[in-house]
Amino acid sequence: MDGTLRIEVVTQTRKVLDEEVAEVQLPGSLGMLGILPGHTPLLTTLGIGELMYRKDHRESYLAIRWGFAEVLPDRVTVLASLAEAPEEIDVEAAERDQREAEAALATVDAADLERMRAKLELAITRLQVARRGTG
Repeated sequence: MDGTLRIEVVTQTRKVLDEEVAEVQLPGSLGMLGILPGHTPLLTTLGIGELMYRKDHRESYLAIRWGFAEVLPDRVTVLASLAEAPEEIDVEAAERDQREAEAALATVDAADLERMRAKLELAITRLQVARRGTG
């Protein structure tokens, strides 16, 4: 093993990332997962959060929303419903989504509660990733 693994992140419409990296951290649906070369194979569902990957001692981030990840000893494949790099994020739209979700949470009925929580979590994640930049 050469100390790297390939990460590929795809959505329904495009390939977002295809890199050789030293480390990956994923937002699993039950919490964050840290992946290093040689990791035990696994399949997992993804939640909403930041995907971090490290290459040449530099961390880069993507905003991720739901999907699946397959981890092999030398490869991580992510199939996400949304994956955005910092420079792709519309900060004004994310701030607007955050305000709308926060306001709606105060009055929302039980049927829409999870949808509003997810909207808020995604807006906050997008803003965090946008502020981090790519390194």
